[in-house]
Amino acid sequence: MTNDEFRTLLDRLQAAAEAGDGEAFAACFTPDGVYHDYIYGDHKGRAEIAHMMRDLFHGDATDYRWEMIDAICVGDLGYAWSLSSFASTRAEFAGRRVVIDGMSRFELRDGLIADYRESVNGGVAMAQLGVAPERMAKVFDKWAGWLKDRPETKDYLARPKGARAKPRA
Repeated sequence: MTNDEFRTLLDRLQAAAEAGDGEAFAACFTPDGVYHDYIYGDHKGRAEIAHMMRDLFHGDATDYRWEMIDAICVGDLGYAWSLSSFASTRAEFAGRRVVIDGMSRFELRDGLIADYRESVNGGVAMAQLGVAPERMAKVFDKWAGWLKDRPETKDYLARPKGARAKPRA
């Protein structure tokens, strides 16, 4: 995929996310695509991805904005820095505005997203919402478990210092 094609795909993805159009959002993914969300967990396939965006995210937030910046694509791998913001609709945080930045990683296949991962400091979001420290600690423990359980992390920890993973083909 070229950088221009990747940028076009990201424009579609962002517009669908901001509109809460789960089906249009999911159409940016391959039929077996996976969206790894740091709040809502993993969602596989277009139906689950559409549900996550439409019902979970837009069920908890309003006035959502998402902008991918400095996007770059090399072959079947793309990255972008992003800024996003929303106002919470959850009762305990209603109306509180959050802004976060993150890095997104896209594995691409046939012009679509096959696997999406993001690295976001969710603690920054929770602090803006006013989440109690004890609750934050529980969430951080869960996220640490997810990171430690990933096959890539296990492979990394199993290699001796100085040994590197094989580059993607």
